[in-house]
Amino acid sequence: MWNPGVGLDVAMARIPAGEVALRDDRRKTAWTVELESFLLAGSPVTASLYSRIMNDSAKSSSNGAAPVVDVSWHDAVDFCNVLSRESGLTEYYSVTEGGRQVSCTRESDGYRLPTEAEWQYACKAGTSGYRYGELDDIAWYSGNSGGHVHGVGGKAPNAWGLHDMLGNVWEWCWDVYDAEVYGSYRTFRGGSWAEEARGCGATCRRRSHPSFSIDDLGFRVARSL
Repeated sequence: MWNPGVGLDVAMARIPAGEVALRDDRRKTAWTVELESFLLAGSPVTASLYSRIMNDSAKSSSNGAAPVVDVSWHDAVDFCNVLSRESGLTEYYSVTEGGRQVSCTRESDGYRLPTEAEWQYACKAGTSGYRYGELDDIAWYSGNSGGHVHGVGGKAPNAWGLHDMLGNVWEWCWDVYDAEVYGSYRTFRGGSWAEEARGCGATCRRRSHPSFSIDDLGFRVARSL
């Protein structure tokens, strides 16, 4: 079973530099993003860690090893800043009064959300297909989840040691999805315990308002090097 870290320790994998091909099916466009090496958590943020860092007993769970859910994009940003402060790191995000406008401090060493390009690149881990393994081996989805979220690390990792990149919970990314059509909506990736098989793939994209939360949507943290 994957150990998601104890205390403030977040187990992270060093993701090598490389490039990733992205596409927007609505616009029928495709592009390539060059990525520097970065750190990415080996699993989504757990309910236990979130509850402890944010002092939020409402997010505690009978299964503290399960990913935290019912968290908005704004909640995820706030968590990253609090975890950075508690860990002695520089906050990555600057948040305006009222918390609705967020900007990045790119030279920061603090915790942050992965970009969409980073997320997809890390998910694929050098593979070229829609998934990095057989779905039942690597993911909790509607066909095997029993209708609920599961503890992190219960399925096989990808080649870079990352668990639950597909299935279990969708994961917020930093990026705006499509400002022209959806305004401030942010992207999330990866599929979930409630998703059908076709929605659990490395290139599947979803979006919602940054204040949106639901019981199969969480996040994992990254750090720049």
